[in-house]
Amino acid sequence: MAAIDVVPVTDKAGLKAFIALPKRLYRGHKGYVAPLDMERGEVLSPKKNPYFTHAKAQLFLATRDGKVVGRISAQMCELEQKLRPGTGHFGWLDAEDDPAIYQALINAAADWLRAQGSTRMVGPFSFSSNEETGLLVEGFDSLPMLLMPYHAPYAGRHVEAADLARLKDVLAYDLDKSAYKPVGSSRMLEKLQSDGTIRMRGLDMKNYTQDLSIILDIFNDAWSENWGMVPFTATEIAAAAASMKPLIDPDLVIIAEVKGEPAGMLVCLPNLMEAIRDFDGSLLPFNVVKLLYRLKGKKLKTSRIPLMGIRRKHHGSVLGATLLPLMFDRLKEPFLKRELERVEMSWILEDNLPMRRVIEGIGGKAYKTYRLYEKSLT
Repeated sequence: MAAIDVVPVTDKAGLKAFIALPKRLYRGHKGYVAPLDMERGEVLSPKKNPYFTHAKAQLFLATRDGKVVGRISAQMCELEQKLRPGTGHFGWLDAEDDPAIYQALINAAADWLRAQGSTRMVGPFSFSSNEETGLLVEGFDSLPMLLMPYHAPYAGRHVEAADLARLKDVLAYDLDKSAYKPVGSSRMLEKLQSDGTIRMRGLDMKNYTQDLSIILDIFNDAWSENWGMVPFTATEIAAAAASMKPLIDPDLVIIAEVKGEPAGMLVCLPNLMEAIRDFDGSLLPFNVVKLLYRLKGKKLKTSRIPLMGIRRKHHGSVLGATLLPLMFDRLKEPFLKRELERVEMSWILEDNLPMRRVIEGIGGKAYKTYRLYEKSLT
């Protein structure tokens, strides 16, 4: 067969090809819905994605006989270097079913990271653990979900053949409305809140930016000691607040307060991938109207919880152990009122047993597995 060439993306044509490749590879797969081309372009843009205020990246395309057959990114994050010196990341990995293509792409990413001083490569992250994380290795026919990647069944096999070792699995849980149940009795949950120490509230749209900042501040604190955590910066918090606003239903966002202080949060977002399932990545010519109708008309039946957590000061305490069940209990009524049928909770570390027990306790079932890999670059 013809040789595989791996070249850096340096112009708009290359970026367009980079964004377009997964649609050709996965179109028609049950577990895949094409993200919006415009949104992908903004995430990949150093001018528009605040990730690039503390990171640099290089995109690569693999070609054979002039045809694009694969893609990958290599990226170095300053925040990651402070936490885990020498660690570089790769991501955006998609290719045709050929181990030679995967090997060539991974070699190109590794060479770029070495040139930046990296001694270890971890991924895939597109671009960080606060965005798309892991390579799908189980659940290929499962529900396509907002900000959760899709990969073909052959991808994991080819990545492992390219000398990358399994590092960590993260899970996605599915909860059907028919299985959604409280942890503990309603009387017990009511008693926990009866003296006013614990208060559950929704998001205040009049103070939207402030409440989103509170939510992401809790997230940074809650997960600060967890594997792979990189904190949201102030600019990323502002960008996340802006990008999530069209999807936010304030009743599906829960802030838990203890003695008036924000102590926990849970964010449930309507599943954008359901809304754009027939767009093939494009908003033209009439898909903008369809999208607005589906979002504003609350026509969607699926959702995702991408953010939840309890401040560290409450970890390991009886009070802290009650907050997550209380938030899930508070969420149930608006979840059913909006006529949602399923919610995905993701991602969850495979070894985060306390969180997994709570999720399984309310009826959630693990249904997708994403794998992180590592490779020494020395």
